[in-house]
Amino acid sequence: MQPASAKWYDRRDYVFIEFCVEDSKDVNVNFEKSKLTFSCLGGSDNFKHLNEIDLFHCIDPNDSKHKRTDRSILCCLRKGESGQSWPRLTKERAKLNWLNDDSQDSDDEKMPDLE
Repeated sequence: MQPASAKWYDRRDYVFIEFCVEDSKDVNVNFEKSKLTFSCLGGSDNFKHLNEIDLFHCIDPNDSKHKRTDRSILCCLRKGESGQSWPRLTKERAKLNWLNDDSQDSDDEKMPDLE
C-alpha cells in the first residue's frame, strides 16, 4: 500500500485535491473536520492506495464532495472559514513526495464541475 500522487490548489471558499489514479475502483473518501482520508484500488494491477491528510485548517465535511473520473478523483473541500488562505495543504510543514502544489496551473475563476 502506498499513497496516491496528488496535486492541490487553494481558492477563496474551497481547497481542491486531485488524486491521480487511473482506472480507480473501490474509491473511499472520508471528510472529517480536520482530516481527509482517501483510499482506492487503481491501475491495471489494482494497487491499493491510501492517503491520510491532517489538514492545515478545518473544513465543513458536510459540504465537501468528490468526483471520480477514469483518470483521477477530484475532492472539493469546503473551507471552515471562507477567504482564509491556505499556504499549504497539511498541518505539518514536511514536504510530501506524493503531493504537489498546482496553484500556478489553475484558473482562479474556473470552478470544477463535481456533479
